[in-house]
Amino acid sequence: MASGFFALLDDIATLMDDVSVMAKVAGKKTAGILGDDLAVNAEKASGFMSDREIPVLWKITKGSLLNKIIILPIAFLLSAFVPIAITVILIIGGLYLAYEGAEKIYEFFVPHAHHEEKPALQDRSEEELLAYEKEKVKSAILTDF
Repeated sequence: MASGFFALLDDIATLMDDVSVMAKVAGKKTAGILGDDLAVNAEKASGFMSDREIPVLWKITKGSLLNKIIILPIAFLLSAFVPIAITVILIIGGLYLAYEGAEKIYEFFVPHAHHEEKPALQDRSEEELLAYEKEKVKSAILTDF
């Protein structure tokens, strides 16, 4: 009787081991997809009037969800039929981010002339504020994509 009980525990332990291995593999495969949400940084989601912050963040969230609806099925199909494509896409994305980082470092050491500065938020008209908000939201959603 005791051997049957220990055999059952051994089977459960084997199943748990299989589950942990599958979870590890799934986590590695989805890390690239889920990590892209870090791309919408504080610079993209700040600089708004205080009464507009929540609506702006909601617009960015809706845009990000739409991005997921577009990207995830494509990623799943690529993963199923052309798995190497996921690795290539992530490498290209990483190279682009490295390029942007190097550009920021270069800009820090070798500054160049910037476009004329826009007036502060308080000095803008209602239409200019809405256009600025729309531009920032679009930029954040594009960065997320």
